[in-house]
Order: sequence, then C-alpha cells, then structure tokens
Amino acid sequence: MRVRFSARDDAWSEWAPALRAACPEMHLDRDGDPATFDAIIYAPGGDITDFAPYANVRLVQSLWAGVERIVGNATLTQPLARMVDPGLRQGMAEYCAGWAMRAHLGMDRYAQDGIWRNGQIPPLAAERPVTVLGMGELGQAAAAMLTALGFPVTGVSASGRAVPGVSVLPIAQLDQALARAQILVCLLPDTPATRGLLDADRLSRLPDGAWLINPGRGTLIDDEALLRGLDRGRPGHAVLDVFRTEPLPGDHPFWAHPAVTVTPHIAAETRPATAAPVVAQNLRRAMVGRPLLHLVDRDRGY
Repeated sequence: MRVRFSARDDAWSEWAPALRAACPEMHLDRDGDPATFDAIIYAPGGDITDFAPYANVRLVQSLWAGVERIVGNATLTQPLARMVDPGLRQGMAEYCAGWAMRAHLGMDRYAQDGIWRNGQIPPLAAERPVTVLGMGELGQAAAAMLTALGFPVTGVSASGRAVPGVSVLPIAQLDQALARAQILVCLLPDTPATRGLLDADRLSRLPDGAWLINPGRGTLIDDEALLRGLDRGRPGHAVLDVFRTEPLPGDHPFWAHPAVTVTPHIAAETRPATAAPVVAQNLRRAMVGRPLLHLVDRDRGY
C-alpha cells in the first residue's frame, strides 16, 4: 500500500521510523501523484488542504485525537479516523489524576515559610466528588483512574450511555453534575454544541472553591466568564492546558491570575511508539474493507 504523510516537517523524522516498523508493507512518502495513494496520515500543519485529488484514498488517519481542524473541510470525503492509542489515554488519565490529587490534597497550601499548618487536613478521596465532562475514550480513561484512587466519579456525555464503575448523566443534566463537582475535569471535543458551554451561568453552579481542570478544548469555556467566576470563588482554581489561541499570548489575563495554573498543551501527547501500531492496524483494515477504528462521525464532529 502507498501512504502519504502530511504533517509538520519536524514530525517526519520522529514518525517515519515508527510507522515503517509497525507497518513494513507500507510504502510511506511525503509527496507524489495523488492518484497513486491508498491512504493519508495527517496532522495539522501538513501540506494537504485539498483532498479531492486523492480519489483512491480509503482512509485519512489523523495523528491527533481532535479533528476539528479537518472535519469541516468540504474536500474531505474519504473516511476520517481520529487517533486514540494507549499512550494518549494513559497520558491524559495521568494528567487528570495528578491535578485532581493536587487539588484534593491542597498541596499548594503548604508554603515553605516556617508556618506549621497541621490543622488543614484534607478529606479522603471518597468524600471528594469528581465530575468528568465528556465520556469518550479519554474521559473513560480519566474516570477509571480517578475511580481507582477512590473518588466518586460522575460522568457526563451526550448520550448518557452507561460506563462500568461510573455514574453517567446525559448532557441534559449538566447543571446537576456541576453542582456536585468539587473537582470538574473537562474532556469534551470541540463542536458547535460544546463551544462556550461553560458560560457564566454554568460556572456559577459549581460549589464554592471547586477546581476546574481543562485538558480538553479551550473553546469549551467562556474566558471572561471564567475570570469573573474565579474572582468570586466559583471555581476556586482553574488548571488550563488548552486555549482558544495557542500559544497563549503572554499578556493574557490567565498568566497573571492567582487562581489559574497554565500548562502549555502537554496533557496528552500522541507518542509514535504507542500510536504507530494503531495506525498500522487501521491501514490494514482499510485495505481489506474491514470496519475502521475510531471513525469520525462528520455530523457530530468527532
């Protein structure tokens, strides 16, 4: 099979060896006659913007979990699959669990300033309700790790479909889920239905002092409403890994706000070592007409 690699120039040296090792029967190229390719491996920053000439392509495999930058491309009529791999799931779960534990244990209270604060004892995890907003592959991975740590976890999804070990509510009951969330983890995709979902009204429904952790999509939250809410203590702190503009401009108010922790979009990286086997499996499925893994629903946008 002949496969076109379309991603940033610096990705080639990192990805090509892993992809070739995982799928040695693949002939991987960075350019060539569009009519000769069977599949495309894609990431934002690649040189393909018009997919129409690639009429024989049976799969466009994204290297990113988010597909909002490509799913609306009118020229893309080929099957599109997003990336979900073990390393991505594990990395996201670890990020969410790590920051949830920091919030839960109040680690930032213990300044090294000579003051003995032994009266500030956290509750047990079982007494700290967590809501995970978005119960796709990454949300389920985060919920499973948080549950294993002892937190009572409520999930929220568009369907409300059951997930083992987690109480799941449909998005219609979002306000109820927010009201119980001492820690809110946001892992929804970027779609028209989710943009600005956490506005001033919804943020005000969080308990006083709640922590908000957003490694999902920056478009989910109304930035101005979040800053006003932080000033009132709802939420009490926000850990933000994703933003409407990235890199986050140096003069953005998030950098200076004492109740905001900015991390530079590092929650869950797609790692070639764990992702290349997933790409190889999907390529082989596409070549023999088997159902594709993580196929994107164009209407839903993910």
